[in-house]
Amino acid sequence: MTYAMNWDLDSIFSGGSQSPELAQRMTQLSEEIHTYHTAVTAWQPSKEVEPLAQLLTLAEQISNGFEQCSSFINALLSSNVNDSQAKILYGDLFNKLPEYQLASTIFSKKLTEITEGDWEELMASEQLQPVAFRLGEIRRDGKELLSEAEENIINTLQLDGLNAWSAHYDTIVASIAIPFTQADGTTVELSAGQAFNKMMGDPDATVRQDLFTKWEQAWSEKADLFADTLNHLDGFRLSTQKLHGVDNYLKEPLEYNRLKQETLDTMWATIQKNKQPIVDFLTRKAQLFGKEKMDWQDQDAPIILGDMKERTYSFDAAATFIIENFQKFSPKMATFAQMAFEKEWIEAEDRPGKRPGGYCTSLPETKESRIFMTYSNSVNEVATLAHELGHAFHSSVLWDLPGLNQEYAMNVAETASTFAELIVADATLKEAKTKEEKINLLDAKMQNAIAMFMNIHTRYIFENNFYQARQKGLVSSEQISTMMLEAQKESYLDSLGCYHPHFWAAKLHFFIDDVPFYNFPYTFGYLFSMGIYAYANQQGTNFEDEYIALLRDTASMTTEELAQKHLQADLTKPDFWQAGIDMVLKDVEEFMTLTEEYI
Repeated sequence: MTYAMNWDLDSIFSGGSQSPELAQRMTQLSEEIHTYHTAVTAWQPSKEVEPLAQLLTLAEQISNGFEQCSSFINALLSSNVNDSQAKILYGDLFNKLPEYQLASTIFSKKLTEITEGDWEELMASEQLQPVAFRLGEIRRDGKELLSEAEENIINTLQLDGLNAWSAHYDTIVASIAIPFTQADGTTVELSAGQAFNKMMGDPDATVRQDLFTKWEQAWSEKADLFADTLNHLDGFRLSTQKLHGVDNYLKEPLEYNRLKQETLDTMWATIQKNKQPIVDFLTRKAQLFGKEKMDWQDQDAPIILGDMKERTYSFDAAATFIIENFQKFSPKMATFAQMAFEKEWIEAEDRPGKRPGGYCTSLPETKESRIFMTYSNSVNEVATLAHELGHAFHSSVLWDLPGLNQEYAMNVAETASTFAELIVADATLKEAKTKEEKINLLDAKMQNAIAMFMNIHTRYIFENNFYQARQKGLVSSEQISTMMLEAQKESYLDSLGCYHPHFWAAKLHFFIDDVPFYNFPYTFGYLFSMGIYAYANQQGTNFEDEYIALLRDTASMTTEELAQKHLQADLTKPDFWQAGIDMVLKDVEEFMTLTEEYI
């Protein structure tokens, strides 16, 4: 089977950034927002179900429309960072937000006016009971809001504040170009995404070192611009929190992820206690490369021993491999993945002008998803493709639920994706024909664990330290780089030979204008999915329906309740986290045994 490597966007809105259909939907969106604002303003809170249900229907229509337009425009910008018209459209779309946010503020505050008795009666009704948990969250948040006028001012200023600084980051990144001399002696300019993939994945150590040196230089040359951007992004957040009387910068991400601080602390503490074997793994890998210590740019480099040739997968081969192995755990996952390939939902071509990274985005009005990545035939890229398909599958099993119950948080969002990735990683391991190939594939699988336990822990430590410093004033680019260096040394137990001081500038996640502390949910989702994966292997064919039931509950309860209901696990205790980590340590142990003779 041959699959397209470019996504189909015309089936969403034809004509790209000049699409008349998009323009019409955005005009309609403005009208819907105005209607909703008028209706919310006129609404008199009471224990009557129907008026509240009608408002929820209007809000869902707007939310779906906004996400549909936003996902489409972002897809245009991702596939062509120089699409200036798409940038304008993004601005036009976000200019519609303040009126909707004002209406949402009015709605939230009015929910708080309903008496406890009437509220309980409302939430017990057949129509509202399915979304009672989510409405309770909105009511809780309404109690912390400022006046409608003040919230409207903040939301309006956010357009040229938080949102603008995030967009500014993308503009700076688009100007990054890394020179690279090819084998034939010609020099080409690599985009940030292309340079990163080659720097971290090329089997030639001299290529990785050369690119890493140029990479650090490229980001350091624009460090002051990135420092301004980060300072003002997080400064805006801190100012907004202060206006709302919030002095804990983790309050918003914890509430968004429906997670207790106790759970987060337990997860990191359990990881920290188990880091030495991970350090030993990195040191052994460095030794296989002829070094005493692991260098930053070598963490994801492939281990090629003897005359082994690294396994590669064409895009079509990757698609077939993923579908076949999804089938073993969930026929519904396999059918869904095949549909995504056949309907051209995936942008995978390796070409200049694309933004770095990968993601999956939802299109709720058409009940579709789109996946963005730059595919390069490696085992890691197969895993990334499976990861994003896991996200898309998660969204698909929720499409028949009320809109509020589709708004799952990022920590559980990473569960389905990482689960899908684990399926592929283990499948590639089982196909290993030689010891050398098994070592190579074990390392590829471990790269995810290294990222979750070391790299993302670095980001969490760094963000904590940066927010504390930013509360006292602006932080210079030099100070930020020092903070990053210190965070890397703390997380990696000072075990690396060289570090990446400008990682803070190169990592998109620090500059996303969504919920702050964008990174720790990845580690949570990774270990949470480990527990689910172990459970799946025990359950066999009975697993699929239970798994889908868990996914369908991901926006309808706290994370701790989700784990208790579906896995009978207490996330505030280290046992659950240790069980997932033990699965990783088993891979480390096997890797150390297999590689002993090569040292």
